[in-house]
Amino acid sequence: MPQASSSKTASSRDIGIDLGTANTLVYARGHGIVLNEPSVVAVKAGTTTALAVGAEAKETIGRTPGSITAIRPLKDGVICDYEAAEEMIRHFVRKAVPGRRTRTRTRMVICVPSGVTQVERRAIVHASTRAGARTVHLIEEPMAAAIGAGLPVAEPRGSMVVDIGGGTSEVAVISLGGIVTSQSLRVGGDRLDAAIIDYVRKEHALLIGERTAEDVKVGIGSAWPVPDRPELETRTFTVRGREKVGGMPKTLELTAPDVRTALDEPVEAIIAAVRTTLEECPPELSGDVMEHGIVLTGGGALLPGLDLRMASATGIPVYVADNPLDCVALGSGRCVEDLDTLSSLLAPAKG
Repeated sequence: MPQASSSKTASSRDIGIDLGTANTLVYARGHGIVLNEPSVVAVKAGTTTALAVGAEAKETIGRTPGSITAIRPLKDGVICDYEAAEEMIRHFVRKAVPGRRTRTRTRMVICVPSGVTQVERRAIVHASTRAGARTVHLIEEPMAAAIGAGLPVAEPRGSMVVDIGGGTSEVAVISLGGIVTSQSLRVGGDRLDAAIIDYVRKEHALLIGERTAEDVKVGIGSAWPVPDRPELETRTFTVRGREKVGGMPKTLELTAPDVRTALDEPVEAIIAAVRTTLEECPPELSGDVMEHGIVLTGGGALLPGLDLRMASATGIPVYVADNPLDCVALGSGRCVEDLDTLSSLLAPAKG
């Protein structure tokens, strides 16, 4: 779930990047999170010329003329458009780390899904190097999320984290500074939006766009009835779209139960991944997870009722982390603050 973009300058040469499918966050050493903008690039059609990047580019989605294309360079947590990704990283690094000479010496820690292939890892490293990084280190997203959420990842104790981002959901059990067992599921906020689009199309023969679906999800979306918030059940949301048959503009009023039905399949897929991870977890660590619970991070953690539904399905307490949207970036930032000490948590980044 996107957050308002923000940025401020910093003089640090070491940065951590949560290179997300929906949003990119940049953490500068000694300054904290200095940039949070949508992962979108607007380019001139038929060229690689970037006309806008980030928040400005997102405003063009679904509203561009034929001469401009709005591109999301990452899909399912990995690069799908290399040139646009390189331009986007370069643009964000320029905003976060001012000064040409400073940027050329920048060391980067970049978060990647735990299920990415070596080819996908090399693409991220190469794009970051071309964007100006002196060295690039990779850290798996569930590890970064656990660090950012304050879990004791270095202790001989099982900690379970579920990070639900825009393109992927990462489920992992962590102990002694390593991931013991994990699942990387290419289901996240984008899939939730797509489920709403499909539901409205099939049930009401109405075509709506990605931005409208996202507004519906944020406005009245839920995964489970929330006893403490009964007002959520009575909320409605008016959407405007185009009739599937006839093509005329039309408005439709959706209810909270309608949207919960639409979201049922992707939510259940995330819970199934949690069950699978628990089944593969060593018994001793399973006991730790039972005692200390599961921590939710990422934008998807903000979906009302998700913690209750997951707890009901697993029989384990589920908690939403403080600042779930920032956990991965904060985890990468912790590594940036002390690269030498925490180097064992970073994956080798060979380009």
